[in-house]
Amino acid sequence: MGLAIYQVDAFTDQRFAGNPAAVCFLPAPREKHWMQMVAREMNLSETAFLHPENDGWRLRWFTPAVEVALCGHATLASAHVLWETGQLIPTATARFYTESGLLTAERNGPSIELNFPAKIAVPTEAPAGLAEALGVEPLAVCRSAFDYLIEVDSATTLRAMKPDFSKLRELPVRGVIVTSRSDQRQFDFISRFFAPASGVNEDPVTGSAHCTLGPFWQERLNKSEFRAYQASARGGVVGVRVASDRVFLGGNAVTVLRGELL
Repeated sequence: MGLAIYQVDAFTDQRFAGNPAAVCFLPAPREKHWMQMVAREMNLSETAFLHPENDGWRLRWFTPAVEVALCGHATLASAHVLWETGQLIPTATARFYTESGLLTAERNGPSIELNFPAKIAVPTEAPAGLAEALGVEPLAVCRSAFDYLIEVDSATTLRAMKPDFSKLRELPVRGVIVTSRSDQRQFDFISRFFAPASGVNEDPVTGSAHCTLGPFWQERLNKSEFRAYQASARGGVVGVRVASDRVFLGGNAVTVLRGELL
């Protein structure tokens, strides 16, 4: 008997935009190697695997190359599929048990809001070669538990970046977040996310990066709620609300494929 698998575009309300994730439902746990091979076969930035656990679901995320400890867009996609397929009623809270602790998702009108841990980035010295690999001069360099966070002088600079991924791959972090103030009124800040060491040169829309971006811009803009844009080729919109040590991430999702994994 096959396993139900879906492909969902997350942090967008349009097909073929945002960040695509695969969502695979399992009746019980499977071995890590098998899940990694499925993620490699799907060849998306993340594949999520879920199976029932307690009052919710055990959730794990894999890029084509590695398992990761936290992923926003594949969690959003997973919650979307649970509601869309009727496995959760619309008013129910989706509860996910993960390597990063209990994560929840709730319907908020047409969108979904995720409750994630904040990942604070603190100022640090830039590692050798970082500016050269990015091809920009940083205004600020910080580091969180997962990533480097780089602020640049403008949205124009950020959009024009053409990083050297072979050099970025050598950094001992999951990825590099690059951000600036937005040049569009409807957004507070914009960003891009590069993670060649994790098997994804540029991630289209990275929910977990906004767990770091939210607190970073909270200090600079003196506010706690933001509308953010990730300026990848596909692009995506993320609602961000910082509340103490948690960051609430809001976004839409659209199913583009339903199938059976044989």
